[in-house]
Amino acid sequence: MPKLSVIVPFYNVRQYAPDTLRSLRANARDDFEFILVDDCSSDGTADLLARAEDELPGAVLVRHERNGGLATARNTGIDRARGEYLTFLDGDDWLAPGHYDRLVAVIEDLGCDFVRTDHVQCTARSRTLSRVPHGRRNVSLDPRDAILPAHRSTSVDYAYAWAGIYHRRLVDRGLLHFTDGLRTAEDRPWIWKLHREAESFAVTGLLGVFYRRGVASSLTQIGDVRQLDFIRAFDQVVAETAADADAARLLPKAVRTYCAIISHHLGSIERFEPAVARKLKTMSAAALRRMPQDALDEVLASMDTERATRLRRLRRRPAPAAEVAA
Repeated sequence: MPKLSVIVPFYNVRQYAPDTLRSLRANARDDFEFILVDDCSSDGTADLLARAEDELPGAVLVRHERNGGLATARNTGIDRARGEYLTFLDGDDWLAPGHYDRLVAVIEDLGCDFVRTDHVQCTARSRTLSRVPHGRRNVSLDPRDAILPAHRSTSVDYAYAWAGIYHRRLVDRGLLHFTDGLRTAEDRPWIWKLHREAESFAVTGLLGVFYRRGVASSLTQIGDVRQLDFIRAFDQVVAETAADADAARLLPKAVRTYCAIISHHLGSIERFEPAVARKLKTMSAAALRRMPQDALDEVLASMDTERATRLRRLRRRPAPAAEVAA
């Protein structure tokens, strides 16, 4: 069994993949494997990965026959992974040399289910430190305790899958796979599930992942209909949290985060294609009607005036006839 499996989906990132692959080589070890998932690239990325399969120690190349999106590509990698521990990297990001050595040492020392790490955000030449929003470091904790408080940023709001390392027992328990087919916000149901159902986690201050922001092909930069998958993702978060034994305590956090994301997208609605913008409003209004209304009332009463007003206005939109009939 390899010590670590690194799952790296690639889709049309030919410009950035060489940096990613060089950084993987600088993290190679005899007992590490790198699962490179080509999600049906059409820009020459596939050729780079074919060479990497021969040149990168521990490389395992997997090709998708059709594009499935990031969640599906990660699931493909998880299914192929053989390591005692697993981690992720995106095909346009990169690593500091030796980062995975240090990350494995931390989780082995702490013996917990998963470890979360800080990272560096990179926008053009700018570099910004992004920290896990949790104060206690390098000690094993109950992940459920890190979900709250509802009114502050917590560990479930820091959803980057590649900012951490995960023990194989999470795969065996069905906790590490992503919701298949989600095109955006795929990490939100995933991080909530980990924090609700895993037994232990820790936070460490390692800085070894460099997250490239502002990539033109990234879905966060594209205002098409795939962006609206955040609604399906947060519907899942709310539904699964509502079924939790501690739902009364946890639901306000899930609903508040969902509302904040809806408000964020409405606040920058001009970046969406017109038809998508209309669909965003319709789907978001329906989402507000699906939320537990007591929890929603509580959240709106505690939000700042600008966001609360925007959401209340949306909440008052008449429901389409088809929705009422359903």
